[in-house]
Amino acid sequence: MRSKSLFVLLMLVMMTGFAMAQTYSIVIKGGHLIDPKNNIDGIMDIAVNDGKVSLIAKNIDPKEGKQVVDASGLYVTPGLIDIHVHVFQGTNPDQQYMNGPAAVTPDGFTFRVGVTTIVDAGCAGWRTFPAFKRQTIDLSQTRVLAFLNIVGEGMRGGPFEQNLKDMDSKLTADFAKKNAGDIVGIKLAHYDGPDWSPTDRAEEAGKQANIPVMIDFGGSNPPLSLEELFMKHLRPGDIFTHCYAQLASGRECIVDPQTGKVKPFVWEAQKRGIVFDVGYGGISFAYSQGIPAIKSGFYPQAISTDLHIGSMNGAMKDMLTTMSKFMAMGMDLQSVIKASTWLPAQVINRKELGNLSVGTGADIAILRIREGKFGLFDYTGYKLETNKKLECEMTIRAGKIVYDLNGIADPVTLYGK
Repeated sequence: MRSKSLFVLLMLVMMTGFAMAQTYSIVIKGGHLIDPKNNIDGIMDIAVNDGKVSLIAKNIDPKEGKQVVDASGLYVTPGLIDIHVHVFQGTNPDQQYMNGPAAVTPDGFTFRVGVTTIVDAGCAGWRTFPAFKRQTIDLSQTRVLAFLNIVGEGMRGGPFEQNLKDMDSKLTADFAKKNAGDIVGIKLAHYDGPDWSPTDRAEEAGKQANIPVMIDFGGSNPPLSLEELFMKHLRPGDIFTHCYAQLASGRECIVDPQTGKVKPFVWEAQKRGIVFDVGYGGISFAYSQGIPAIKSGFYPQAISTDLHIGSMNGAMKDMLTTMSKFMAMGMDLQSVIKASTWLPAQVINRKELGNLSVGTGADIAILRIREGKFGLFDYTGYKLETNKKLECEMTIRAGKIVYDLNGIADPVTLYGK
């Protein structure tokens, strides 16, 4: 009887000890951690528990994790942040990006490329935002934030986006302030013509709500002056998207096509605090702008995709392909990661994101640099050949594994169980 009691006691001690040993929900072992905010660039282990980063150390006992991820030979980064996407997807065929078919649903296109936070770039205005929140923001595992369009209807297309009467600074600012948990900025997009009124109305809304403005010029003949935009209309912290675009007409570009040099006022604008965002899109990035700019050291503060139905099936593809192009043009991996995590987090004033400080939410991307022969082309057909391309092995959102390409978690996450 006594021996049986001792056996039971021993088993209880062993079980208790085992339970106590599993301190963390996930332990990531042996990965090369790149965390620009905290100046970490080396092999480190990460422990996650209760949805947050619990510990970063040289060596964490794998027995302390309920799941262990072998990240040897891989790069571990904060979850990627894409600040220019279009995700107000709907079934209204005549509404383009506003509750229409040109936008995409977030979760199917984010986690598989390491993206944990996206910012919808103005699909909704104050009048249409409630539907966007209800059917997209509130239903997505991906963190979805938004730029609110200065047009009350949002990106409905055609005459709706040219309607000056629907660009109300006060209504837009008031709505943004009331929905500050979701809205991080104001967006102007696609306005055609030489009128500065849409820009100034967006700016006024941004000032009233104390949030940045993202400008996407439509077109004008002659083009509106970028120097005037940067120096007379935008505030430090405002965002010029599609910054490496070169179109045949209607829009000025930042690199002089004749000299191949970044225009002097563009350097001054960046020093002044104007934010340059990639916003790759369908036809809004050209190597003829990107290559000379990157070679001269003019780097973007935000690498973003302008994800929508057209761009994802064209030259852009996805976030990691876009990041790989910037590596192929000459940016080092650390700078590319920084422009996809910590810098955009600061641009949208969400400094709790884009880093892996202990205590922050555990949004994590685990990436591989795949070696091979790759052709990375732009919409003009110009192609860079490279032997390195980024690929996502795993994505963790709010402390849970939401994508695992090759089953590197032990035990493997069984979705739907």
